[in-house]
Amino acid sequence: MVAIVDYGVGNLFSLKCSLDYIGAKAAVTSDEADLDAADAVILPGVGAFRDAAAKLRGSGLDKAVVKNARSGKPLLGICLGMQMLFEKSYEYGIYDGLGLIPGEIVPLAGYVPAELKIPQIGWNALRFTQEDCPLFKYNKNGDHVYFVHSYYAKCDGAYIVADTEYGAPVTAAVAKDNVFGCQFHPEKSGEVGLSILKAFCEMG
Repeated sequence: MVAIVDYGVGNLFSLKCSLDYIGAKAAVTSDEADLDAADAVILPGVGAFRDAAAKLRGSGLDKAVVKNARSGKPLLGICLGMQMLFEKSYEYGIYDGLGLIPGEIVPLAGYVPAELKIPQIGWNALRFTQEDCPLFKYNKNGDHVYFVHSYYAKCDGAYIVADTEYGAPVTAAVAKDNVFGCQFHPEKSGEVGLSILKAFCEMG
């Protein structure tokens, strides 16, 4: 069973529908016991880092997510959920993340060319920066996925498994051992996204 963490932030319905579509057994839950019993955990998220991090910590699920990740269980962060895997964010202040992947979340503004719109919204091609990442075993270089974000992960290249070009290389996916993150939304990325979710579910 895949546990989708419900802490009051995230597009849970479309994610659950996507998992149902590929035949994965999934449950949307705010119960720590469900996370502990699951084979894999997904941390979704939309909106501002500060608010989401406060809600996650307020629910007590931050410790449950970290505990399960450190046990070796596959964990996938999506969009803001991916950003919260890092040590800190500079979105309208400085806020602590879960610290599961070294690095920080910083603005696209000032990094990508000024003529490009922020947030980055739309379909962009994946460019794999490491071979054999199990999250992308069904994908190929150049597959398109759907992004909506104004901040990106700045981290050591050892943790970046895919990037995308938006006037500059932008982190698209990260991995550290059993912890994975997608800046894009696989649940909104058609067949490509479904194949990524399928690959993740097969890790559990």
